[in-house]
Amino acid sequence: MKKIANSFHSGRAIFSLMLLICFILVGAVLKIASRVILPFTMAILLAFVMYPLIKFFEKHRIPRILSILLAVIIIVTGLSILGVVLYQAGSNILSMYSYYQYRLFDIYRYIASIFELPFDESLSFRENLWGQLGIRTWVLQFASSFSKIFINFLANALLVVFCMVFILLEASFFKVKLETAFKNNSERVSKMGHDLMSQVTRYLTAKFFISLANGVIFFIAFRLIGLDFAIGWSVIQFVMNFIPTLGSIVTGVGISVFALLQFWPNPGPVILIVVVILAVNIILGNILDPKLIGEHVGISPFMILVSLGLWSWLWGFAGMILAVPMTVVIKIVCENIPTLEPISVLIGSRRSVLATKAEQEKAEE
Repeated sequence: MKKIANSFHSGRAIFSLMLLICFILVGAVLKIASRVILPFTMAILLAFVMYPLIKFFEKHRIPRILSILLAVIIIVTGLSILGVVLYQAGSNILSMYSYYQYRLFDIYRYIASIFELPFDESLSFRENLWGQLGIRTWVLQFASSFSKIFINFLANALLVVFCMVFILLEASFFKVKLETAFKNNSERVSKMGHDLMSQVTRYLTAKFFISLANGVIFFIAFRLIGLDFAIGWSVIQFVMNFIPTLGSIVTGVGISVFALLQFWPNPGPVILIVVVILAVNIILGNILDPKLIGEHVGISPFMILVSLGLWSWLWGFAGMILAVPMTVVIKIVCENIPTLEPISVLIGSRRSVLATKAEQEKAEE
């Protein structure tokens, strides 16, 4: 009996070790082959989001090909608007570079007088501060990396849309394929597929409308206050809001610093902008967002932060945006495979774990 118990524990230890090795290998493949895997992953998630819209079109007797074409037009139009707005905002900032450099120079002169920092009136702001702290190098590197990200995004967008079209064309036959391929476990596989589509679609759709609301409110408030490039900041907020927690914080800090730069030395508009940012993030980010999203995806807040770091390391900026959907996929797959169910429990939120426990107790009775 003792030998059987030892053999059982040894088998579990070997299985756990093999599972860890598999996770490391999968992570390495995702990292190394990110240029190939990332566009296809984005295409699949985008297809999840657009599939309900296509079904809606089909209910109104619009052929599937035409429905997919309409979906592609919507996506391309949206991406074009984002690209034009960001490009125009960047061009405007560059055209006013000398003005904002002078404002930075004025603010630095004030700070230097308070903290008794080295300051030479004959030197420019860049020579006074950027050269001393190495900020210029950092800014140039950031600008270069951001340009590469934007160019890669535009290059991959066409591939993502192209792949999405083929995925949507075969979507109606995908359920039949799964049932045929996994005929012994067709019920479990069908449930897993349904959960994947419903939860990922719900998350991305809700996040889209919350981010859109963020952008619209920011645009209206910033235009009323008189902040320069209000539409550019609103679009940046819309995009960055897809990154949980960190995205809104980074955008909020950036807008606040820019507001200080524009309205210096008048504190009134800066305070108003900070209040707007805090109010929107508290109401939409901390109250409405968890109600519409957090209670449904079933992932603990701590694991969301962990996944944010992990996926950003694997796939960079795109990984930050895809962190929660990918973690939802992992959770659903693990909870439908008995040997991997503990991983699903560890990833799950308090509510989802209690629901799972209640189901287990009910099954035992």
